[in-house]
Amino acid sequence: MLLPDADATNALGVALARARPAKGVLHLYGDLGAGKSTLARALLRELGVTGAIRSPTYTLVERYPLSTGGEAWHLDLYRIADGGELEFLGLDSDEAALWLVEWPERGGGLLPPADLKIELAVAGDGRRAGVTPMTEAGQAWLRRMQTVRQQGVAADS
Repeated sequence: MLLPDADATNALGVALARARPAKGVLHLYGDLGAGKSTLARALLRELGVTGAIRSPTYTLVERYPLSTGGEAWHLDLYRIADGGELEFLGLDSDEAALWLVEWPERGGGLLPPADLKIELAVAGDGRRAGVTPMTEAGQAWLRRMQTVRQQGVAADS
């Protein structure tokens, strides 16, 4: 799908949040500047995260309590050299209600499998997003997301 501006990227994040399952894993792919963090921030905002939503570029993981209960974990693995480094972060896949993982290919197979894979790329002044379900839960998430988007979700609603 074409995301012509930041508002469209934010609207995709809102739709993902409104359609998400109780537990979900989202892997975000794309070059630097493709919009991964923008999408993650919009999703987290829609899930009720208030205050600063920091990029986990240097901390590797940021944890956010969700208004619906549980935590969302936002990971940025760009700076890790080996997936084994994840062992030192104390991540337990059963603890998080939502995983948002940027640069998941650097996780060396130590991450929970994605329910949805989102590939972002710069396209002119905007972005292009490909959303691929990777599990049955991901297929259901995508169907719900498409319904939300058809209902005309705006990022400011």
